[in-house]
Amino acid sequence: MSKDPNQKKSWSVLIGAAFLMATSAIGPGFMTQTAAFTATYEADFAFVIVASVILAYIAQINVWSIIAVSKMRGQDIANKVLPGLGYFVAFLVALGGLAFNIGNIGGAALGMNVMFGTSTEVGAIISAVIGVGIFMSYRAAQAMDQLTKYLGILMILLIGYVMIVSTPPVGTAVAHTVMPTEYQWLATITLLGGTVGGYITFSGGHRLIDAGIVGEENLGQVRKSATLGMGVATLVRILFFLAVLGVVSQGALLDASNPAADAFLKPAGQVGYKIFGIVFFCAAITSVVGAAYTSVSFLKTLFKPVAARENWWIIGFIIISTLILLFMGKPAMLLIVAGSLNGLILPVTLAVMLLAAKKKEIVGDYKHSNFLFWAGWAVVVISAYIGFTSLQGISKLLG
Repeated sequence: MSKDPNQKKSWSVLIGAAFLMATSAIGPGFMTQTAAFTATYEADFAFVIVASVILAYIAQINVWSIIAVSKMRGQDIANKVLPGLGYFVAFLVALGGLAFNIGNIGGAALGMNVMFGTSTEVGAIISAVIGVGIFMSYRAAQAMDQLTKYLGILMILLIGYVMIVSTPPVGTAVAHTVMPTEYQWLATITLLGGTVGGYITFSGGHRLIDAGIVGEENLGQVRKSATLGMGVATLVRILFFLAVLGVVSQGALLDASNPAADAFLKPAGQVGYKIFGIVFFCAAITSVVGAAYTSVSFLKTLFKPVAARENWWIIGFIIISTLILLFMGKPAMLLIVAGSLNGLILPVTLAVMLLAAKKKEIVGDYKHSNFLFWAGWAVVVISAYIGFTSLQGISKLLG
């Protein structure tokens, strides 16, 4: 008996949504942040990873569940909770997504420079052309699914190779997961913001709405997709952490200007350096696609012109990101402001989702898990603290 082609298609979309969310979370900032934290905290960072993953998973499962059951995107749910709030949320997400996309284009250009020696300008233009090409395709959604899936798998394999070569003290890392020398809570909440901040939480859920995989009857599949996405992002972070730990545990100091590249160069030489270029490019280009798609998805139900020409708006989003990078060079100030915006988005959007979970006019007769509900509010409090500390970053910058 042959398999139902519709079932096969829906599983393909579920896997695509999972990789879209995972690769959106695995950007250039993710790699630099993980390398820098590992160099500072060494084996203790294992605890930070596990703690942040648990908090991020609670946030993701809550958001994906409410999106699926309500059959509405984040901005529309926000408008149902409080009229006008959806416009504020959409503005925050789109602005934060634009600023981060500038960094993602820059990251892709750096990856190309390592691989082929191209200049930042040429690398940025080629990266933008690749991103634009995805959304000019007749089957753009499927092309996006395939890109994030295959590049995500490639990143896992390459980072896994470098991790094996660097011979990390796995036993020590496992021990410190449970009993760290010191509990690094500030690093944990910083990592949480990078894993589920801004547009990242909604990327997979919005993809499933576009594909029509919604409703309480599909909730089990939706949650499996969210779990797979978190699993992929976690696997990459663990492999990358172990690769860096293998280097720093032997007393090596990483180059502070580019700790991630140095973590690949030291154990695997020039081959490792080229692998870093490939991984950095893959991480950046998939984040370019994820940020552009999700940011525009927050605007399309609020503004009819966006809905009518969605792919062209996504293309415009990528082109504007690239032009700003080319004309501003290194947009450090913009990236700090973007980080602060992303720190503010999670507590607002997650709180909106949790309020929506108890509103019958949004979720109907669906009964949301009390455990997920209250655990979600704990993440709101923690992520609000992230937002507060990130605002201090802006005040220091402007002061």
